[in-house]
Amino acid sequence: MDDDELISVLPIHYSNSLSPNLHIHQFPLLSRPLQTPPAAAVSGKRIRARIKPITRRLEIHVPVDPRPEVWNGERSKSLGAARQEDDCEKNQDTGKMKQMEGEEPRLIEVRMRSELIPQEGAYMLGVVRNGQLHLQPINETHQFRPTLTYLDVMSRKSRRSRGDAGSDEDSDDGPPPDPDEPPPVQTAAKKEKKPLEVKEVQVSARKVADDKGNLQGGLSAVRREMLLAIRAEEEEVWQDLDFCDGETAEGHEAFEAVFSQNEEHLECKSDITAFLKDIEGL
Repeated sequence: MDDDELISVLPIHYSNSLSPNLHIHQFPLLSRPLQTPPAAAVSGKRIRARIKPITRRLEIHVPVDPRPEVWNGERSKSLGAARQEDDCEKNQDTGKMKQMEGEEPRLIEVRMRSELIPQEGAYMLGVVRNGQLHLQPINETHQFRPTLTYLDVMSRKSRRSRGDAGSDEDSDDGPPPDPDEPPPVQTAAKKEKKPLEVKEVQVSARKVADDKGNLQGGLSAVRREMLLAIRAEEEEVWQDLDFCDGETAEGHEAFEAVFSQNEEHLECKSDITAFLKDIEGL
């Protein structure tokens, strides 16, 4: 832009001093840092974190605010029972938050699960401090969302209580249909049910592969890999992580490690002509 004037020139400091096992989280939609609610902190609850290192899955568990004006204690019992059943189905170890024997399950925390965002090229974390731009490379980027899969358990229970468990339209049991398979033929529903005729039928089956190596009538290779990946993630054991917010000593130490302490001046050995030639399409 012609009216975009240069305000200042910032020296750049590059650092790669952060530990590879350090995970920095940013929550841009929150008006305040991610911290334990004061009412939950009084009872000794803290934010916890865990990771599945092979599948690169992260979880952050934030205690709920137990104040009656913002939390329904009775509703938390049914939600807690649904989450406990959901954990059992998915072989998810709840670790330190397991219920005591005879204790009624409750929903006492919000779980935020990560999704790995694919990165194209190099990503850098930049912080301006004292007139200097400090750059830190980022290896992975994760996006966190609350996990609400326990609501599916409550939905199934609700349908069963209404006698709709056998409904083909509402049932969630079983995996979704394979997009590579032809859709089933829809038949019109009959108003009157006729008695079934029992017949003895002998059949034989064999596996037939198409030109892509997929078994007809079975799972495609891509779908099979997806199901195996889901099973591998569910079977992997969680490993606990230490969660340190920005107000802790560990948080301040990690923040200070972002800034380079190296005062060595680098000399540029290329000119603007060589830089412009490396730009494709220019």
